[in-house]
Amino acid sequence: MTVVFIIGLVIAGALVWAVRVGMRVMDREPDRPRADEQPHLPDTGAVHEEREMREPDEIPLNNDGSPRLMPYELHHSGSRRGEDQKRRRWLPGSSGAFGSGGPGHV
Repeated sequence: MTVVFIIGLVIAGALVWAVRVGMRVMDREPDRPRADEQPHLPDTGAVHEEREMREPDEIPLNNDGSPRLMPYELHHSGSRRGEDQKRRRWLPGSSGAFGSGGPGHV
């Protein structure tokens, strides 16, 4: 019984110590920004996002013995703007999310 009480005191002391250390760390942090220092919209208004359908850029295989492509011969993006810019929509009768238990494509 005494051992359990001592362990409880040690745990309580550790928790008090952790709270004090956390308070000291918070005191050393810089003050929070005031309302006038907060980010605000630019004068031109909100920036609008641009949506486009992307499709992967296929890397050609070199089965004919030609030299392999080097990284500098590829461009910076692994995808390109798709020909079809229509958004894919959910079709009634098609399956739901993976693992939803739906019948799949019927």
